[in-house]
Amino acid sequence: MPTTNRPRPVTGSTPEPTGPFSLPATTHSYLARAAESLHDAVDAPDVPSRYACAHVAALRAAAALLAARARPAPSAGRRRPQKNAWILLAEVAPELTEWAAFFAAGAAKRAAAEAGSTRAVTEREADDLVRDADRFLAVVEQALGLGPHVASPRLCVLAEPARRTRVG
Repeated sequence: MPTTNRPRPVTGSTPEPTGPFSLPATTHSYLARAAESLHDAVDAPDVPSRYACAHVAALRAAAALLAARARPAPSAGRRRPQKNAWILLAEVAPELTEWAAFFAAGAAKRAAAEAGSTRAVTEREADDLVRDADRFLAVVEQALGLGPHVASPRLCVLAEPARRTRVG
């Protein structure tokens, strides 16, 4: 029996796909959902929602890469402790370890923002995270051999500092 049919452990990575047609459908689905979440972040009516949607966009982008590269580890009878997506991402795609650590560090703020805390994040942090999630989505797309998505023109508005005018 050939060994190529055995599942690879989650801690290892598979060779990069050769093109978009070789990727699982779930990868494409997660990428589309990441783009939708990013769009929701740009259009969010308040700062906590903007931050939470941007973080979810990054999480969905990570899930897309995991769907493409990770394989379940063979069970040896003992249950292994569960790992969050950011830990798995660092194991499956070591080149994205810094991104994984960055977004893992923002998970508590996202939870607070989702719970309705208006003090969890500042407007600047939310705007920065939207831009970072957009960059991360492009990095994931490139890692999967895809062309990067087209950024929303509204992201450019978030990138410009607010212009202040003097009255009087």
